[in-house]
Amino acid sequence: MHRSIATVSLSGTLRQKLEAVAAAGFDGIELFEADFINFKGTATELRRIAADLGLAIDLYQPFRDFEGMPEPQFRRSLERAERKFDLMEAMGAPMVLCCSNTSPLAINDPALAAAQLHELAERAARRNLRVGFEALAWGRHTSRYGQAWNIVKRANHAHLGLILDSFHTLSLKDDPAGIVDIPGDKIFFLQMADAPLLSMDVLQWARHHRSFPGQGDFDVVGFFEKVLLAGYTGPLSLEIFNDIFRETPNRRTAVDAMRSLLYLESETRQRLASASASTKAPAQPLRVELFHPPAVPALSGLSFIEFAADEASAQTLGTLLRQLGFRRVGQHRSKAVTLYRQGETNLIVNAQPDSFARNRFDAHGTSVCALGVRCADPLAAVGRATAMRSQRHDSPVGPNEMRVPAVVAPGGNLIHFVPEALGPNGLYEADFILEEDGAGDAANDAGPLRIDHVALGLALDQLDTWVLFTRAVLGLEPGESLELADPFGLIRSRGVANADRRLRLVLNVSLSQRTRTARTLSVTGGGAVHHIALSCEDIFDSVAKLRANGTRFVPISDNYYDDLATRIDIAPELLARMRAAGVLFDRSPAGDYLHTYTESFEGGLFFEVAQRVGAYDAYGALNAPARMASQAQD
Repeated sequence: MHRSIATVSLSGTLRQKLEAVAAAGFDGIELFEADFINFKGTATELRRIAADLGLAIDLYQPFRDFEGMPEPQFRRSLERAERKFDLMEAMGAPMVLCCSNTSPLAINDPALAAAQLHELAERAARRNLRVGFEALAWGRHTSRYGQAWNIVKRANHAHLGLILDSFHTLSLKDDPAGIVDIPGDKIFFLQMADAPLLSMDVLQWARHHRSFPGQGDFDVVGFFEKVLLAGYTGPLSLEIFNDIFRETPNRRTAVDAMRSLLYLESETRQRLASASASTKAPAQPLRVELFHPPAVPALSGLSFIEFAADEASAQTLGTLLRQLGFRRVGQHRSKAVTLYRQGETNLIVNAQPDSFARNRFDAHGTSVCALGVRCADPLAAVGRATAMRSQRHDSPVGPNEMRVPAVVAPGGNLIHFVPEALGPNGLYEADFILEEDGAGDAANDAGPLRIDHVALGLALDQLDTWVLFTRAVLGLEPGESLELADPFGLIRSRGVANADRRLRLVLNVSLSQRTRTARTLSVTGGGAVHHIALSCEDIFDSVAKLRANGTRFVPISDNYYDDLATRIDIAPELLARMRAAGVLFDRSPAGDYLHTYTESFEGGLFFEVAQRVGAYDAYGALNAPARMASQAQD
């Protein structure tokens, strides 16, 4: 498809926006009027700049408060339109977006609106231009696409068509099913936007909280599917009003934007194929080609977590890991890298001075620099990632060492795709000189511990980027978005996981600069793992053994347990054991969650020990305030 984006979606000057859009691989732009008004150049000069960058100017927008107006205002608007048409001819823009009227002067008369739009289209036709009419969700008399389509039909002009915007339809919970009955050639333009589900005025929602497809909660795939089934063949575009995007570096925003369209196309293509298979009917032929990347990778959990540390920190971290029951089981054949293991859980400490990990993170202390994910087909996984605009990474390898495909995640961390066929520990036999089951390492057993999930602390402008990355590249799906109280502000938290829950990540951002998450970001340099959750079979047994090893846990206030008994029907004996062990508790209809947190290591990193009971599927987020308050007081 021809992929486009509205210039209002990015930060920077108009020229900077065009350069970012071109670098991300777009075919065209929607030119937002304010961007041109503030541009130090002529329409002809803009046309040349866009052409040099390989970009078409697909749409000039918006033209406001036109249809259904009293005669004097209507005549003045026609003159205003002629001046816009002059600009469009000079810049080579073939279409103008006319959005439904919001003026208090507007008359609720569809026939009048159609007649006036017919006149506007007639004038556009004299210059071989087209007019697209769009229903704003807050339009005074026309707010739904069906109303706009009825007016366009009544106007009956070849140079007047409908513009559809997913936000305006889905924010009003309007049913997009009727789109399939609109002739595809009368849909002149398509704008896509996602958004989180919010209870607020639709105008404020639209102006400040839109997001790219795949970052929000709308069924944008279903909407796009209906437009394609109508026979639409025009541009697929993005129009995103978002306060955070307006301050985020535009190159990163443009990459996210392109990734979102590729994800939208691939998901829609898959949904159409699935619908055809389920009905056993021939697939309806589409008149456009949709993006078809390698399939979502089959991931089966974390193979390893790698830390970047200097020599002194590596020794301190090694002591902590041994207290947690991990044994030092190997040394890398060619690098200052040490392997620690507990069962099938592998942790790697990288103290190699010239490695990617140290170069990226050394200035910020000990940090998690890479995650290894078990994968059925690593090469296909990297193929999908690069197709979805992620950067491939090739680490230097020594003789007889294994090359593990990897990509750079947002913020600079690495994601390695470890072949599932190697088994849980097979990767390390090639790269490490292994000791016999950690021989000579005095680590104490703490019971079987496995990686349950990994929590990342992100800068505010990285949350949407990570949601889209995990969805489009890794095939994870986001859960509910929660806001948690730190003593010094709010934390927004959202879990993402694959279908069988063998891979779970938790994404946290701080809405304040004073929270613990924000202060951790200042140490790690802007986005890294801030805690690792280890699952166990008997939390009381594991915590007792870990304490005996010297592991220190965050103390929990007695008031927490007094309050817990008033909120949840819990056996007194269990409550007493939790109080004595410092274990927190959460309950859902599906099961229970018992967990506790270690004290923080250098840079704010800490561990969580957790036990899932039944089919509990969350992360104990309601207990996070108790942990954060305790850490603040401690």
